[in-house]
Amino acid sequence: MELTPQIKEKLDKLQEKYAAMGQDMAAYLDGLLYADFLTYWDYIHLDTLLSLQSPKTSFPDEEIFIMYHQITELYFKLSLHEFKQIAAHPDLTVEFFTARVKRINAYFNALTSSFDVMVEGMEKEQFLKFRMSLLPASGFQSGQYRMIEICATDFIRLVDKSKRTELANADIETQFEHIYWKFGATELATGKQTLTLKQFINKYADQFLQLIKDRKDSNLAALYHKLVAEGKDVSALAEELRKLDLFVNVEWPLSHYKSAVRYLERDPVDIAATGGTNWQKYLPPRFQKRIFYPFLWTAEQMEEWGKGWVLSVLKTLRNEA
Repeated sequence: MELTPQIKEKLDKLQEKYAAMGQDMAAYLDGLLYADFLTYWDYIHLDTLLSLQSPKTSFPDEEIFIMYHQITELYFKLSLHEFKQIAAHPDLTVEFFTARVKRINAYFNALTSSFDVMVEGMEKEQFLKFRMSLLPASGFQSGQYRMIEICATDFIRLVDKSKRTELANADIETQFEHIYWKFGATELATGKQTLTLKQFINKYADQFLQLIKDRKDSNLAALYHKLVAEGKDVSALAEELRKLDLFVNVEWPLSHYKSAVRYLERDPVDIAATGGTNWQKYLPPRFQKRIFYPFLWTAEQMEEWGKGWVLSVLKTLRNEA
């Protein structure tokens, strides 16, 4: 093969690269010569990926349940990858910010539109049986989802709505004691913390507190305000943030609510979630009034937050019953 000027140029650049690191380029070329060609299955560790489903029962639909939750966590990881890029950007522009939020919205759009796998994709009889082998594990324990919330907004927005005004100037540790999701994992009968919540806090509390501190000035709300203060045109960014607000705080919990209603609602007493969480009050968006970007919504929109979505879903489910 002819040593073209283009190839020679690349070799010269490689030589400069390895020389700067005190390395011998020839040794690296030997490694390239002897290395096998990369395959798709090796690159994405396909065999390992496909071996990560370990059902606890013999019910076939349990594998669907496991795989969908694994897919969900991968989408969460993609979202956190984008949040990290935004927060770490040395000279953040509106264009970069907007493009990355669009990516996050694309991930959540895929998640919410695919949740019928959970709502329609399992036999109710199977689910109500194999779920008992999962106690006290619960989707409530998704640490990545809580990290997405922390990265998205000023932390006070995640404090239970009854305490936000009172704790507006409190330290992070005090605010964290009143984070909204702690009140969604209480025993229905006694009001005490469930084992699900105790496990979750024990595993993630330190990570969450550190992330809250790290994102104090680099969460999406704080960075948005910084760009506004610089006089930048943030209209396109604002639209994407509104979409994100709806995806994370309305569409996604509502998807879970639809699933809970289908599988757990029963007269006269609803079936408890596997983690013992109070799903009837915890999941509906209108009860939590969790809004990342209140400065992007009208007072009327916030007052009616999630109400229309919940009522439309309940009407649909009642008609199907």
